[in-house]
Amino acid sequence: MSLPTIKRVLLKLSGEVLMGNQQFGIDPEFVAELAKEVKAAKETGLEICLVIGGGNIFRGMAGAAKGMDRAQADYMGMLATVMNALAMQNALEQLGVQTRVQSAIEMDKVCEPVIRRRAERHLEKGRVAIFAAGVGAPYFTTDSGAALRAAEMKCDALLKGTSVDGVYDSDPKHNPDAVRFDTVTYDRVLADNLKVMDASAVALCRDNKIPIVVFSIREKGNLARVLAGEGVQTIVQDL
Repeated sequence: MSLPTIKRVLLKLSGEVLMGNQQFGIDPEFVAELAKEVKAAKETGLEICLVIGGGNIFRGMAGAAKGMDRAQADYMGMLATVMNALAMQNALEQLGVQTRVQSAIEMDKVCEPVIRRRAERHLEKGRVAIFAAGVGAPYFTTDSGAALRAAEMKCDALLKGTSVDGVYDSDPKHNPDAVRFDTVTYDRVLADNLKVMDASAVALCRDNKIPIVVFSIREKGNLARVLAGEGVQTIVQDL
């Protein structure tokens, strides 16, 4: 089962992807390669929104697990996503792609606040809209932020670029016999806790009928292949 025709997509990237082969932080060369993929996708006529996680710099859950106040840790994680958004903005604009960063935590010296209608105008004018700082509140992941922005912006699909090439029935890093799904329903993902995204994000996509496409962003050119209906991927949608 393939995706319907899509005009506007939200691409969710995990912060870890920006590390490249480093242990942490931002690899400018790898970010530049990602930017080329986003530019190529945009040149097909797509309107593109981006949400980038912050796990390469700071992960709120990890901080909370080490005794830090969860809300405080989550705010630090949100600020990390702003840094990643600015890095991606820089890489895209060096390629001549106009972008705007909108943050759910206001910081008007470096980016705009999240204003839905303004973001829509940016997309209509051919700019890439990069949404940062999640939903602007603790206890929500950037997955939830991505699902929320995809629903707000009326995106036709949410693409999740990770280091894994789809959704498996168990963790392929620990189980060599794990089976990858080509398609799977939202309800199966939730019932079996398949860890595509957190449950609130999956439920939000289900309620708004937004397909989730999970693929490996680490393979060069894979974003374009997935958008063309090719390549290895898993589509989460109602069958």
